[in-house]
Amino acid sequence: MSATAPNETVHQRICPICEACCGLEIRIADGKVTSIRGDASDVFSKGFICPKGVAVKDLHDDPDRLRMPLIKRDGRFVAATWDEAFEEIDRRLTPIIAAHGRDAVAVSLGNPSSHKHGLILYTSKLVKALGTKSIFSASTLDQMPKQLSSGLMFGHWLSIPVPDIERCDFLLMLGANPMASNGSLWTVPDFRGKAKALRERGGKLVVIDPRRTETADIADAHHFIRPNSDAYLLLGMVHTLFDENLVRLGRLAEHVSGVDDVQAAVRGFAPEVVAERCGIPAATIRDLARTLARTERAAVYGRIGTCVQEFGTVNSWLVDVLNVLTGHLDEPGGAMFTKAAAFAANTLGRPGTGRGIVTGRWKSRVSGAPEVFGEIPMNCLAEEIETPGPGQVKALITIASNPVLSSPNGPRMAKAIDQLDFVVSLDIYLNETSRHADVILPGVSPLEDSHYDVPFPQFSYRNHARYSRAILPLTSGQIPEWQTMLKIAAIAQGKGAKADPLAMDDELLADDVRKQAGPSADAIIEAVSGRRGPERLLDLALRMGPYGDGFGARPDGLTLSKVMAAPSGIDLGALNSRVPEVLRTPTGKIELAPAMLLADVQRVAQHLHQAPHDVVIIGRRHVRSNNSWMHNLPLLAKGPNRCTALVHPADATRLGLTHGGAARITGRAGHVIEAQVEVSDEMMPGVISVPHGWGHDLPDTQLQVAAQRPGANLNAVLDDTLIDPLSGNAVLGGVPVTVVAASQPG
Repeated sequence: MSATAPNETVHQRICPICEACCGLEIRIADGKVTSIRGDASDVFSKGFICPKGVAVKDLHDDPDRLRMPLIKRDGRFVAATWDEAFEEIDRRLTPIIAAHGRDAVAVSLGNPSSHKHGLILYTSKLVKALGTKSIFSASTLDQMPKQLSSGLMFGHWLSIPVPDIERCDFLLMLGANPMASNGSLWTVPDFRGKAKALRERGGKLVVIDPRRTETADIADAHHFIRPNSDAYLLLGMVHTLFDENLVRLGRLAEHVSGVDDVQAAVRGFAPEVVAERCGIPAATIRDLARTLARTERAAVYGRIGTCVQEFGTVNSWLVDVLNVLTGHLDEPGGAMFTKAAAFAANTLGRPGTGRGIVTGRWKSRVSGAPEVFGEIPMNCLAEEIETPGPGQVKALITIASNPVLSSPNGPRMAKAIDQLDFVVSLDIYLNETSRHADVILPGVSPLEDSHYDVPFPQFSYRNHARYSRAILPLTSGQIPEWQTMLKIAAIAQGKGAKADPLAMDDELLADDVRKQAGPSADAIIEAVSGRRGPERLLDLALRMGPYGDGFGARPDGLTLSKVMAAPSGIDLGALNSRVPEVLRTPTGKIELAPAMLLADVQRVAQHLHQAPHDVVIIGRRHVRSNNSWMHNLPLLAKGPNRCTALVHPADATRLGLTHGGAARITGRAGHVIEAQVEVSDEMMPGVISVPHGWGHDLPDTQLQVAAQRPGANLNAVLDDTLIDPLSGNAVLGGVPVTVVAASQPG
């Protein structure tokens, strides 16, 4: 921090909004933000910034952002003190647990909690205190297929290889749009610049997508693909590798198990067989496989479009099967494993082997959906609330979560939540979900909170460590979110509303360290005794991590103090090969042919000759939006209407739609939305696109800017009975809908 003008200070800060995690330079004068720009000295993002980073000022200043708790009295929210809010939670939550059991309390976790270390590091402590199996999160609306396939193949849910884009010469991308997202399960700020450098050194970028996206526009080639058919393209490519003797395991040969089983599984999926199903010519499928195999430094990357399908886990698996079989996994320029400085389970314990993962340790009460990564599918939440019987969900705690807008069949979700006995929302807004709450506990402004990215350094294009101090003091009366989590945990344990969260934090830390460190526990606890809350957990994780000082064993290693002393971060270098060290499978090998996935290939085969639907719908991303919570910020909301229904010209003609007119879109459950039509040849015929996260026209919310142009809720017309059966992930793309012209724009 250095003074540049009277009353002005300059601060380095990690952007807390999307997965790019860009470094910001924020100027403050008299407690107000005067400017935000990219931090040119940031070791990771190197000055790149997108509009969301600049909008942090709008987020901090937003008059609709909640600063104090709200309690619903006689159907209306009234301001309350924190003590009153916790007393209300104790008064109403404790009897529900006593009468109906701990599984009667559900928890719903949203994506923003991943950007708050005070939330993400204390979620497990709250869940453990609640003792509930009714855990739901945005992961089953987004990424669980990739986590499951990675866990089965490499031994841990978060051992997800990412493209080493700075050394890659051929990048094949499916269902991803990093020009808008800046990466997803791949933290890669300034994708445009990195893609440009790839092409300037003679490399090639190819995009597969039902829409010619912003990323496809800068690619060397783009191929339309029928939604819900990525598995057939990928199987055809794997078949080609075996058929044309292109399999090259290279250095990984001794570390891979199951190659012959994969070859047998793909035998019936020749490109000539699958071409019609996926809408890509057989010659193109074979050419993609050959180019991938014959390029020395290449990678396949698939993201949300590949996950939110009926075969999401199979898709995610086949992406890495291709990387393995072509010798591009764990090699420079290929798909590589990041080595995070802290909190990465694949850097702890004995390297090269582990317990692997299991699923189905319990099942959802109504549908029997298997537990995956400790969660039940979000699509099951409404039925768990609606259906009477032992274990029926009676109370809900939402943590930065808005399932009414973000999950399929939102109207059903809203109706279900409204019948609960008690709802607590930890949220910064009175939004479409928190309006149903009995108590709302506001979060802290990012500028009033310290910051360390817990999950995203595990998927970053380059190894690094960065920490941000709080820039502004807490709003008067506000308490840190980690203490809010511990207060609710204390109530769940019967300790009452007046329990001391600081004392509880000390007790939990001591218990955890003693379990892990044994005789060294007391010395370790003493070494971090000068810190509290998430900073103490972070210091522990850094010092015990792969670059840490080991509490003196490696004096040059990382500590939180060292990371704090580098406000623009510490560069830990390019990605390096990590197999076999990264593996945590029981065999110590890459499991290329997990039985669960081989069995699901048979389900894929059964749908091979499925005829296309008349119209299917997909979502899309925009750089000025982020799920359901960024539409209330003036900087991002200004400009043209972005919640439009993109329609191919041929479809517009046959459906009677006109550019600028309105489309009435109906889902299988009968719910209807209306959206302004945007006729564009960027869409594949037979496919329409409406962006995810809109629909801010519900009553009793407090989102003044968003309500001016509420948009249409895509998820209202999606089918909440459709899931990938392996991961429980919702099917959000390729869902059939009925489309007709409406009288006027919605």
